[in-house]
Amino acid sequence: MADGTDEDLAEPAGETLEVALAAADAGQRLDKALAQRAPDLSRARLQALIEAGAVRLDGRPVASGSAKARPGLYRIEIPAPVADVPEPENIPLIVLHEDADLIVLDKPAGMAVHPGPGSERGTLVAALLHHCAGQLSGIGGVARPGIVHRLDKDTSGVMVAAKTDRAHQGLSTLFSRHDLERSYIALTRSAPEPRKGRIETRIGRSPHDRKKMAVLKSGGREAVTDYAVERVFGPEGGGGGRPLAARVRCRLHTGRTHQIRVHLASLGAPCLGDPVYGSGAPARPVRDAIESAQLHRQALHAAVLGFVHPVTGETMRFETLPPEDMLRLEEALAQL
Repeated sequence: MADGTDEDLAEPAGETLEVALAAADAGQRLDKALAQRAPDLSRARLQALIEAGAVRLDGRPVASGSAKARPGLYRIEIPAPVADVPEPENIPLIVLHEDADLIVLDKPAGMAVHPGPGSERGTLVAALLHHCAGQLSGIGGVARPGIVHRLDKDTSGVMVAAKTDRAHQGLSTLFSRHDLERSYIALTRSAPEPRKGRIETRIGRSPHDRKKMAVLKSGGREAVTDYAVERVFGPEGGGGGRPLAARVRCRLHTGRTHQIRVHLASLGAPCLGDPVYGSGAPARPVRDAIESAQLHRQALHAAVLGFVHPVTGETMRFETLPPEDMLRLEEALAQL
């Protein structure tokens, strides 16, 4: 998927390290045993790689660095290093509001918020560094200046960034207290049942795939989403009387990683086009609609962001329409 990088720029390659643990290593903490066999990697670094799903035994990600080591050949995927200080890039931004303290914009799908493996260039941070020319809050550190919240790379929609430390602190407080309005539009496979409700779960790393989040029975963090089906598409005769697809509005009360995608999938109505949580293919007519709409991402858009300006006290609310790929998909679904 496009990430804003120039095609003629060579991306730095990562490294794969193979570490063999013998029977004598069994019973130790896994991170400790691996660190002894791979002295260039600290235990803290190994723990982070394990958390990211980058350490595998027999092709499967290991669950925890604190688990007991087992004999075998471990493959450790070490991502390419990311520059400590992102470089400004002249990338056009859709600015909804800007003042001396903050900037509100409509982030396009395909743009990562900050640099990371596979998204070293073309990020929102790089665009903001150029656009704001040194006027971003430094509280987020050199890698994430001004960033107080995130959207997934392939989720579009309204975001706010801080230009001053005062605004950053105030916005961070609003987000930590969930004292703002955030609503999203999702196009889903089938429709959640009941058609309106609240999902209250705990979300954390999946014990089966460390690159995914999951609803957990214990552990994780509290996650609360209100949802309402706004429109259904296709006949409701099959699948237990459920429609082929739906447009669902979700309102966040917490801000966990992948929260809406995980919650909708837990109700059997994942976002259309979601490569991670969209288990199971939609009905053929829906697949045809996705193809004709040229949707190459999860159909999720952060439509509304409302908050009290942390410096002026002004009540602010911003709303944007989904981008063209989601609008085309909804139009195609309406013909089912």
